[in-house]
Amino acid sequence: MTRSPLPSPARIPLSVPLLLPGVRWTSALLLAALGAGTVRAARRLRAVPVLSMAASTDAGVPRAAGWRLLTAGGVEPDAATFLAACAHAEREGLRVLDLLPGDLPAERVLSLLRLVDPAGYRQDRLGEGRGAGFAVLVAEEVIARAGVDPAGPDATVAELMAVTRRVKEYAADATGLAIAPALSCGPPVDARGPARAAELRAQGLPPGALAAAQLAGLALLAGVAVRQGRWGAAAAGLYWIQPYLALGRRAAPLRPGDLARATAARPVRSLGAALRTAAATTRTPRSEAAATAHGPAAARDAEQDAVRAGAVQAYRADLAAGTDRFLEPRRPDCPWCGSGQLSVRVRVPDLLQGKPGRFTLEQCGACGHVFQNPRLSPEGLEFYYRDFYDGRGGEGAATVFGRLGAAYRGRAEMLRPHTDPVSWLDVGTGHGHFCNAARAVWPDTRFDGLDMGDGVREAERRGWVETGYQGQFPEFAVKLAGQYEVVSMYHYLEHTRDPLTELDAAAAVLAPGGYLTIELPDPESRMARLLGPAWLPWFQPQHQHLIPSSNLREALADRGFTVLAEEHGPAHQGNDFFGAVALTATRLAPDPDRPWGPPATTGRRALTGAVRLASLPCFAAAAVLDGLRTAAARRTDGGNAYRMLARKDER
Repeated sequence: MTRSPLPSPARIPLSVPLLLPGVRWTSALLLAALGAGTVRAARRLRAVPVLSMAASTDAGVPRAAGWRLLTAGGVEPDAATFLAACAHAEREGLRVLDLLPGDLPAERVLSLLRLVDPAGYRQDRLGEGRGAGFAVLVAEEVIARAGVDPAGPDATVAELMAVTRRVKEYAADATGLAIAPALSCGPPVDARGPARAAELRAQGLPPGALAAAQLAGLALLAGVAVRQGRWGAAAAGLYWIQPYLALGRRAAPLRPGDLARATAARPVRSLGAALRTAAATTRTPRSEAAATAHGPAAARDAEQDAVRAGAVQAYRADLAAGTDRFLEPRRPDCPWCGSGQLSVRVRVPDLLQGKPGRFTLEQCGACGHVFQNPRLSPEGLEFYYRDFYDGRGGEGAATVFGRLGAAYRGRAEMLRPHTDPVSWLDVGTGHGHFCNAARAVWPDTRFDGLDMGDGVREAERRGWVETGYQGQFPEFAVKLAGQYEVVSMYHYLEHTRDPLTELDAAAAVLAPGGYLTIELPDPESRMARLLGPAWLPWFQPQHQHLIPSSNLREALADRGFTVLAEEHGPAHQGNDFFGAVALTATRLAPDPDRPWGPPATTGRRALTGAVRLASLPCFAAAAVLDGLRTAAARRTDGGNAYRMLARKDER
């Protein structure tokens, strides 16, 4: 009996797997994703509370003092809605309440529900503030702390979205959503590309990338509808009627007035919106602002233009003097052990911001310590840190830090078996994101923060830290001696000029029996060799020292610490492949609007747009690989970072 030869892979149709002949898997996956999205939107909508129009009263007088209702142009809430919103906020202990008009357009409802899970929105202390952008109730004390300029009568939806996003930071666990049945969106909202792009930016979302992703998704749906028969038609059809399936069965109080039109014309409307947004992102920032600005918005745009022009002049002056002064002389020995057995580990330019310069990391053959050589001078540190965590890059950095909630909780949970801390100093706190998240784990702990940047003052205003210390940590060693039960240094030591001095300061600040917890990139990670210069944790030129865990253990022991725990897998940051793609894309096409670069041209913008579009599939593949890599790191305890917990010995 002879067997038929197996067909070669080239002869097997990719869309017809052997197990289920006839199933078009691209269409099936789209059906599953769209179906899950539809169910999720309907579930989330049911979780949004509805204002009770019978406002609570105190001796017959509604409690509305201390509240401001900010609205977009054309939105005119009645007194009953205002009082009902105040009563709801007081009852629920909220300080910010975004109101969803009863006639909110269908696509706006779906967009909001994709971004926000109402069931967990309030508990997500790091979650960004999201809202419909038509009306938001804010406590006056929050407005004062946030320094918000209340929107005027002609405020745009984008401006109100930006206000909601900001005030959420000052009411991290006291912000909510509610449907206001009697509230109307007012006149039709500007649907032009610049307006939509402005709304996306106000929510911290990249309009160009989202427009490209939307166009790619529509092209995929059209392709499967044409080429994959009934399965493809089913997927395209589900996308078409999704607004009705998600929102149509919802009884009043929220019933989009355009539901029928939005459903019937969804593919055409989505295509038009994506094209308009994509076109808007190709304009210069000033031309986009000019297309939508008026009144106070125009004044703010003019102020931003002046700031941008000043930044360009400052960078040009810095670069005119040359970049050699940003580096100190190369040292011939290891700063950790003094050995002269040095070799180059990696040379890499500034892939983070695309500023001029090339940087070298050398490794000690005796102890394995990796360090920047020559290292940045203080003047160089100022130049390369500028506009990264604050200023121009502050918003992007805050978005990244705001998405590390799971990592922050893991760091905080590491202390559970050992202590119930009363006082905690987070060194290198930035804007206080860790302290804000850790309050959910340790609600009775006093969290203070220390950092060089202005962000620590902002963290204090937000209430994310009780006290913010601004300056170099060793400068506070005497002042804060023996005052803290816990000191944390999360991805901080690698940024410092002298890590051993920083450890000395930590030992001084801790009370006897106190705990020091540290998290660092692991230079012994296999991914460091696999990805080479594109390994994100090299993070040049900011990271000046990458310390093997054995070296850190010895340094802690020398300072009277006993190491209690060390974690590698749980500390892994799932960004190896995604970061490599991002750094490579930035290297090929830097941001054309960066003030330290050459003047932006149409050609540069087109190149950047093309690279970003071409990199989308790479980012998708990288996300999958990072997911697999993270799962492996958790099982093998071999990630790209490590955490260490040590107790200061009592003497």
